[in-house]
Amino acid sequence: MADSAAPGAVQAQAALDAVQRYPHEAIAIARQVLAAGHPDADERSTAERAIGLALRELNDLPGAMRHLRRAVRVTDSPRARALARMSLGYVLANAGRTGAALRAVTLALPRLTGADAGRARMQRGVVLHYRGRFDEAVRDYGIAVEIAQREGDLLLEARARNNRGLLNAHRGTSRDADDDLFRSAAIFSRLGLDLAAADARWNIGIAAGQRGDVAGALRSFATVGDEYRRLSVPRPALLLDRFELLLSVPLVDEAVEVATSAVTELRRRGMASDLAEALLARARAALLAGDLDTAATAAASARARFRRQGRRIWAAFARHVELRAEFARGTRSTTLLTAMVRTAGQLDATGWPSPALTTRIEAARLAETMGRPARAAELLAVAARAHRRGTAPHRAQGWYALALRRRLDGDLRGAARALRRGLGVLDGHRASLGATELRAHSGAYGHELAAEGLDIAVRTGTPAQVLAWAERWRANALRMRAVQPPQDPELAAALAELRMVSTALEDALLAGHPGYALRRSQGRLEQRIRELARGAHGGARGADGGDLVAPPTVGALAAALGDAVLLELVAHGPRLRAVLVRDGRTSLHDLGPLDEALGRARLHRFGLRRLVTTGDSASARAGVEFATTALDQQLFDPVRRLLRDRPLVIVPIAALHAVPWSGLPTCAGRPVTVAPSATVWLGAVGRIVPAGPPVLVAGPRLPAAETEVRQLGAALPGSRPLTGSAATADAVTDALNGAGLAHIAAHGAFRADNPLFSTLELADGPLTAYELERLTRPPGCVVLSACDSGLSGVRPGDEVMGFTAVLLALGTRSLIATVLPVPADLTTALMLDLHRRMRAGAPPAVALAEAQRAFDTAGGGAAHATAAAFVCFGAG
Repeated sequence: MADSAAPGAVQAQAALDAVQRYPHEAIAIARQVLAAGHPDADERSTAERAIGLALRELNDLPGAMRHLRRAVRVTDSPRARALARMSLGYVLANAGRTGAALRAVTLALPRLTGADAGRARMQRGVVLHYRGRFDEAVRDYGIAVEIAQREGDLLLEARARNNRGLLNAHRGTSRDADDDLFRSAAIFSRLGLDLAAADARWNIGIAAGQRGDVAGALRSFATVGDEYRRLSVPRPALLLDRFELLLSVPLVDEAVEVATSAVTELRRRGMASDLAEALLARARAALLAGDLDTAATAAASARARFRRQGRRIWAAFARHVELRAEFARGTRSTTLLTAMVRTAGQLDATGWPSPALTTRIEAARLAETMGRPARAAELLAVAARAHRRGTAPHRAQGWYALALRRRLDGDLRGAARALRRGLGVLDGHRASLGATELRAHSGAYGHELAAEGLDIAVRTGTPAQVLAWAERWRANALRMRAVQPPQDPELAAALAELRMVSTALEDALLAGHPGYALRRSQGRLEQRIRELARGAHGGARGADGGDLVAPPTVGALAAALGDAVLLELVAHGPRLRAVLVRDGRTSLHDLGPLDEALGRARLHRFGLRRLVTTGDSASARAGVEFATTALDQQLFDPVRRLLRDRPLVIVPIAALHAVPWSGLPTCAGRPVTVAPSATVWLGAVGRIVPAGPPVLVAGPRLPAAETEVRQLGAALPGSRPLTGSAATADAVTDALNGAGLAHIAAHGAFRADNPLFSTLELADGPLTAYELERLTRPPGCVVLSACDSGLSGVRPGDEVMGFTAVLLALGTRSLIATVLPVPADLTTALMLDLHRRMRAGAPPAVALAEAQRAFDTAGGGAAHATAAAFVCFGAG
């Protein structure tokens, strides 16, 4: 009997050993044990336990609990039963039943010795971790590590270190976390446990994200994600880690999408514990997106689940989101204030300082509005301590709290100093992000600080200070430049594949086929390109080779402006204001209600677009004239006497970046340059244009482009034309490097969802803005004769994303592009006149204004709209 039983015991143990490496194989081996004659009770228990743990790895929690309960029932052996209870406790915790989990593991502990006791300690640490009893969890993990080292159990040591490292990463003790996680991954790899090693490396990415190394976290997640796919093991709960990273940037739209996917997938799999966290994630993302109803509903649902699961700390976190949604809705009551203060204290006491800080600051603002300044000052004094330690956004929030406290005391100078310190902390943070997209989105973090500084400056009536604060957090991403490698082969290959897939999809759609598979491939490739671009580098330098460029002084602007006037628009609460710089003097002007300006700008764009697309009808012209007059009067009547007939540099607010400025009477025929910020404009003015020959590019499916390039080639001797099959993405980007002038006539498409995927159609497919980031010596002046090529996606902090932002950040001095669709037949004549004037020595903005005036005079409404569609960006 003993001899015949031994193979079954060996097989059962083999199934258990294979759980983390090959969960599918573990299930198959264990089932063979159960099907082979009459295994003894211990063999049955071990086999059932192996199946249960393997099903846990495959995220089948109901199946896992069923087999683990069976493993407890089928044996009378105290040790085997305790081991089964220990594993059952782990799965119960995953299912959100943390009270039952803690009872199961605690009941198992007295029956186990040696390495078994170490494993039970580790499992109890997991349950305590879920319940938010972090100090106790770390202590149990530490005991498990000590037992593992004493017993020589490498596997136990690796698992306990992995769990302790992950918990310490979330608690902010990154040095201890990194040591544990790297050692854990190394041990797992040495043992050949590929899946466990991948989990540990994923946790290394979490630790990187927790300390603010977003690029490092993205690289880890991308690499380990490939490993999970190779191993064919689903990890839906890892969507929550990706969500945390996206929210830390914050990439709000993607965070909303990931949180929604996590809720759907985790609910489908019955993973109750993770589902509660996913609902909380959905609430947090909705709050940032301004969807207050979803935020409140999802947070309440998450809180109810956490309470049922005995996870009081997590319930406090969900309550924090509920309360913030109520505050954002405009609720102002003593009940809300009391709840916010209580929740902040609970979060602080249990190791969640960042949400506690946010809640406490908003509670202080609530107390102030309710006429309780002493209570507000008390709350802000506690919140201000955060400026000394933590992640950059956390410390910046601390400086913000200190500024609010000082302003409450009437110390406006001290408040402004604190705000500048906070923004300085965030400057360093965004410089570390590297990728253009990440830096652009990170502008959300400085919004409160910059808005507070701007408000102080406006209320004290100092135009120069208003300008300084407007510049302090405007288009900061363009004041840095990511350090890019000479070549990234993987990114280049992904971009080339995207071109092929996009071309195939376009062909399929033209042929009347839906192209579902091609759409899915396109989506996967775009996600891969985003990940590669975001994780490429973790450092940045200033656009001209140094660190972040400081906002310019009025004197520096005056010297560069000469006779020109700079008009910087500023959103201040519900009002639109402007700072005007002329002859070294600054003045502050109220331009009226912000909402009215935005509405009139939309009507102006709509009217011009209608003229281009539907023809020159009387009704279309009347609509344009009405909107044009209203917008022109609101923006320029308050400053008209100071403008006179001088050249104009306009720095618009986010929502006015797409205005066709020369379509407004005040700007018609006047040299107008549009810049994302005065700092960016001043930097562009000082750039030297490369001496390379002009590059002229014609895209496919646009006969007028070939004509345009041919005629331009005759007018620009020595130019390098790229037409037909020669106008490929690689050929064009190679030619652009070092060119003094580049002209691209092609079909263009703007992508509002991700402006860096905006395209110019070339012979081998679309050229994206991502690919222009690979230029090492950008052309001095670029003319994009393509629909919507000058449009930008605008993010918090008036950060712009698209062709304009990429080229100006790289070092292009001037860019002429369109903010509307343009008809090819009309555009060619305008472009020929533009280049003739530039070749004669006129600066781009002057040449464009003169060409627009001549073209508009000679044509009708469609000609007017076509001319107005072109805008000069950069230095002018």
